[in-house]
Amino acid sequence: MVIEIPGLFDAAEVREMRDALERADWADGRATAGHRAARVKENEQLPLDHPLARQLADRVLDRLGKTPLFIAAALPAKVLQPRFSRYDGSGHYGNHVDNAIFPIPGTGEHLRSDVSGTLFLSDPDEYEGGELVIEDMFGTHTARLPAGSLIVYPGSSLHRVEPVTRGTRFVSFFWTQSFIASPERRRLMFELDGAIQSVAADHPEHSSVDTLTQVYHNLLRQWSAT
Repeated sequence: MVIEIPGLFDAAEVREMRDALERADWADGRATAGHRAARVKENEQLPLDHPLARQLADRVLDRLGKTPLFIAAALPAKVLQPRFSRYDGSGHYGNHVDNAIFPIPGTGEHLRSDVSGTLFLSDPDEYEGGELVIEDMFGTHTARLPAGSLIVYPGSSLHRVEPVTRGTRFVSFFWTQSFIASPERRRLMFELDGAIQSVAADHPEHSSVDTLTQVYHNLLRQWSAT
């Protein structure tokens, strides 16, 4: 399931974040890639221990926690600290699949990457190329979203970033461990949640709203335990 979430941050917020990122010291992005992924990765990343990385990551995490569409789509149990990257001068990231398990820095715990997320911090007219191409069970999806918009997709999908041939592409990216590991079940829960919201808006007093809500939470209770 691929879900686009427009306007996670508005233009003024993106400009503020970008101003800080453009002044930051960047590192070779291959340092954080797995053995195979490093062979097809050419970009720069903000080091995780950079003070700006932590500051902006906290800002992204706070906004995600206040975004109903993200919560409905990902059913987040844990979200790994968002990271930041830039692509220019033919920078790209070839076909790869994200690591299934990531260590959570400073905790000794780990996170299962059920859902991947990319937050666009450059508008499409600021660069050429750089499309995010996602291949999952429902086909191929290509995204070049407005700055401030987010796309979430299965962590199990094969995906890539096409070469950036003009300008600079700034993004934040992160992984979420969902309460429901199965992408098929997460999709059903997302569709059920949307149906409940529609029925509640059109017929707020109808008894089916309570019944559907009961079914939703009982499925969540059952599937989150597996």
